[in-house]
Amino acid sequence: MTPTQQVKRAALDIGFDAVAIARAEPLVEEMKQYQEWLQRGYHGSMAYMERNPEARGDVRHILPEAASVIVVARNYYTPFQHEKGQVGKIARYAWGDDYHVVIPPMLDALSSAVAEIVPGSTSRRYIDTGPVLERQWAVRSGLGWQGKNGNILRRDMGSWFFIGVVITTAAFDADEPMEDFCGTCTACIDSCPTSAIVQPTVVDSTKCISYWTIETKGNVEFPLPIAEHLDGWLFGCDVCQDVCPWNRFETPTTEDRFLPRNDEVALYPTDILTLQPDQFVERFRHSPLKRPKLDGLKRTADYLVTPAKVMPSKDD
Repeated sequence: MTPTQQVKRAALDIGFDAVAIARAEPLVEEMKQYQEWLQRGYHGSMAYMERNPEARGDVRHILPEAASVIVVARNYYTPFQHEKGQVGKIARYAWGDDYHVVIPPMLDALSSAVAEIVPGSTSRRYIDTGPVLERQWAVRSGLGWQGKNGNILRRDMGSWFFIGVVITTAAFDADEPMEDFCGTCTACIDSCPTSAIVQPTVVDSTKCISYWTIETKGNVEFPLPIAEHLDGWLFGCDVCQDVCPWNRFETPTTEDRFLPRNDEVALYPTDILTLQPDQFVERFRHSPLKRPKLDGLKRTADYLVTPAKVMPSKDD
């Protein structure tokens, strides 16, 4: 096998479900779009997304002499569903263990494989943990195409997968970008509860339920349009993925750690409101639900159990 075939075989043997490779070249057009997104304020309070623009635009600011960007996918779909009208729903990606716990060792193994295939090479790996535009690299490498909901799509996994990146000085053959198979479909745009998808592939985070229930601090009150349209979501929101036609072809993951903990795909908001700090730490150890902290979860749970909270006052 060629070095490129060897590294792809290694990625699949490690447990990744798909792999593609791009040349480590500047993301010129992608950065123009990213900067425009920032200028519009669509990142909300996520100020970290403004940092290190040089590295985001050119991975050689992270790893000088970088030649290739290996992009991998790990399927997290499990064959469970929310019940109609369920309250306290959790986004599918957070049903099991945190991908920041599961995926890094796999990326480390892939980096080691690269070093064996190309002796003397150096690699750096990322999974949503640094100034790397993973989705743009997924598109550039041909791992998938960017759907109108902003997520990366594949015909064999839909959008139910995590993306990891290995930047390396090893030179591998690059893949071609994948064709966009969204066509004229606008199911995700039409179904978003808060109209957060402001145009195809562009999401205004400040209108997104996931942003408000995951990224904002617990002392921040929800805007009325968000509070009125939570639709039972306690953590995240999967509506734009649930309605995507390509997610009808999902295949269950082989990773047991992505299965729902305690068979729970939702939590009773009233249970969250009475949860004590030590119970929170123990119950959500290695879980994505740690992200908003206990105050954040309680804030959202309060909206779910207190409808009057979202009603405008007589003076409004």
